[in-house]
Amino acid sequence: MSKPKIGFIGLGYMGHGMAKNLVQKGYPLWVKGNRNRAPIDSLIGMGATEVATAREMAQVCDIIHLCLSNSPQVEAVFDGPDGILAGARDGLIVIDTTTADPVSTAKLAEALAAKGGTLVDAPLGRTPKEAEAGTLDAMVGADEAVFAQVLPVIECWAGNISHVGGPGTGHKMKLLMNFISMGYASLYAEVTVLGAAVGIPPAKVRQVIGSSRLTNGFFESFMTYAVDREEVHKFTIANGAKDLRYVGAMADAAGLTTIMASAAKQFFAQAEASGHGADFVPSITDRVGALNGLDMAAEAKK
Repeated sequence: MSKPKIGFIGLGYMGHGMAKNLVQKGYPLWVKGNRNRAPIDSLIGMGATEVATAREMAQVCDIIHLCLSNSPQVEAVFDGPDGILAGARDGLIVIDTTTADPVSTAKLAEALAAKGGTLVDAPLGRTPKEAEAGTLDAMVGADEAVFAQVLPVIECWAGNISHVGGPGTGHKMKLLMNFISMGYASLYAEVTVLGAAVGIPPAKVRQVIGSSRLTNGFFESFMTYAVDREEVHKFTIANGAKDLRYVGAMADAAGLTTIMASAAKQFFAQAEASGHGADFVPSITDRVGALNGLDMAAEAKK
């Protein structure tokens, strides 16, 4: 039995590794180019075929992956004369791995269903390192039959796959996860700055907390920057700010008060507004330090 034809749009930090694993595991792959030619040329060298538009991809492929930064980008790929919907046909499956707004996801799923297609939300956990290794986390929203259909494909790039529930639940679960991670970032930044202000350098904070039951993988990667100034957590402040806005919208829709999420949102909003949106999340410790008159790069040397 021949493997389904796979399309991939969004070949950034995460997408290149995911697409590489698909083509290396025998799936015929189509990719859509962007301004950065390096990942496109890399995949073409492995046997992938480039298409000019999402419409063309939808006409050719059985399953399309999206790995973009936000819902407006996803909507732009779906809509218009060169979008997925323009080329969609009966049976097409779109796997959206973007951390997206669940309200937008529901609307796009409805529009794709009208064309005979199915939208699966499968946002990601972990980092570009795991994307290259094919061991990402995936939180999948789909009905049972569709989940069984896409599972062999997702297994090419994910090592920890959770079927969260029906369509839309994957994106909701991912927002809960990023609420925790951006909350951690805000907490760790404030703790690290407070420690420095009272005479406990970042290295000592890492040593004590890192050897206690309070440690975790996020703490380790965050403190690798705060202490060693090494960028290992390649997720931008702008994306974190966007995710916290989506968390707030989801909470508003549910009629909930989310005080912790609102506090984290302000840390990220301030960092983004001050021109640091393209910086990676652990550098938020520098922004909290600056708010308090501390140079955290200098503190890290102590």
